[in-house]
Amino acid sequence: MIFSRKSGSGRHAKDDTRVSGTRSLEEELGLVDDEPEEPVAPKASRPEGPYDVTEAPAGIPQLDLGALKVPAVDDVEVRVQADNEGKIQQIVLVHNDSALQLGVFAAPRSEGIWGEVRAEIRKQLFTDGVAAEEADGEWGVELRARVRTPDGLTDIRFVGIDGPRWLVRAVFQGPAAVDPDVAPPLLECLRSLVVDRGHEAMPVREPLPLHLPKEVAEASADGSTSEVPLTAAAGGANGAGEADGPERRKPSPRPRRK
Repeated sequence: MIFSRKSGSGRHAKDDTRVSGTRSLEEELGLVDDEPEEPVAPKASRPEGPYDVTEAPAGIPQLDLGALKVPAVDDVEVRVQADNEGKIQQIVLVHNDSALQLGVFAAPRSEGIWGEVRAEIRKQLFTDGVAAEEADGEWGVELRARVRTPDGLTDIRFVGIDGPRWLVRAVFQGPAAVDPDVAPPLLECLRSLVVDRGHEAMPVREPLPLHLPKEVAEASADGSTSEVPLTAAAGGANGAGEADGPERRKPSPRPRRK
């Protein structure tokens, strides 16, 4: 795992994908997402993830990053950007020339929000002069576009998965954005991803809390360490201690953040 520090308040950057819908005054003000009094019952088991923590199959080696449990998959490098308190602001998985950026957000109990989030992403891309089109994918309707980065034009693909009171937003970049079969290890990561939403009430679209494993946070608390291999996080990973750290690769361009 590559870990880089970033100074700041420790909160995730605010998600720009906000639109107004038919909501109560409390929801419009971002005060609550739903009643938190009872744990959410698990949905019927799905053949593939992302999984809610209540329905995740056992035995998946994972890197525990708080609200997200990232599976340990061969040939996938986990790059994490965090602040000085160990609170994660960005997770990017890299395989060869493809990348997968992961984000997880609070959602209401009653309905999914990927449809409206996707519409706003498309609107923002259009405002930026980028044409985007919708396409059917493994997880339903997704959004595909080509954006300009410092390294040139790059293909990106936005995938959204609604779960019980959460939304996973996955952004593929590079060859995997055009042909998912180019980077099957990244697909394996997304299919085996586990979300631990917790039971606390949170504003809709608020990023769920992500943090470095305790051992990694302590090892880099003095600020002297900017990169930590995956094996150093073994104590914070469920069953990942036997995995070898991936080789260093030239960083791929980061997905454009919206």
